[in-house]
Amino acid sequence: MTYNLSPKPSSPTWEEDFKGKTKPELRRYVRLLKQQFTAEELTEQSHLIINKVQAHPQLRVANTIFLYTSMPDEVNTHELIQQLYDDGKRILLPVVVSPTEMELRLFRGWEAMECSSYGIMEPTGNYFDDYESIDFALIPGMAFDAECNRLGRGRGYYDRFLPLISRAYKLAVCFSFQFFAHIPTDKTDIKVDEVMRGEVF
Repeated sequence: MTYNLSPKPSSPTWEEDFKGKTKPELRRYVRLLKQQFTAEELTEQSHLIINKVQAHPQLRVANTIFLYTSMPDEVNTHELIQQLYDDGKRILLPVVVSPTEMELRLFRGWEAMECSSYGIMEPTGNYFDDYESIDFALIPGMAFDAECNRLGRGRGYYDRFLPLISRAYKLAVCFSFQFFAHIPTDKTDIKVDEVMRGEVF
């Protein structure tokens, strides 16, 4: 499979390269797009996105908040986690317990984190399953679209998790090149409430 990746993508022209493709093709495409940007460029975009997240009215009134611990190719959440924790919010982070299952644990500071076998920093705090008490959830993904559909990495963790937090406001974040007019979906996919993306590079 060959994609036209030059020049660097800018909406709406680059998303037409993907019209009608499959989920695995879209994941490969997004991975190739990420390789076009330096770590510094992605960090700069992360700061801009997280600044907008911090000002979101749903986050400002939330008390119990689900966040994800970002990997290098995702919108960086580390400073946001610390800031909300310092503000006295109850912060929940995911822990992968099997190839098909994740659970939530309380964040108790970075000193109470450990690197998992998947290379992700995970909390060692108490297990948490009071899903109805979660007010706000920040959701990662590989790709999103204008109808708030989400494409993950293919393991289905969030497709199984999102129905458990139906009361929470679900805000997805992504870089501009991860946002499409339409992405492939099926009946197991769960929409988010809003997608917040970075500026076009």
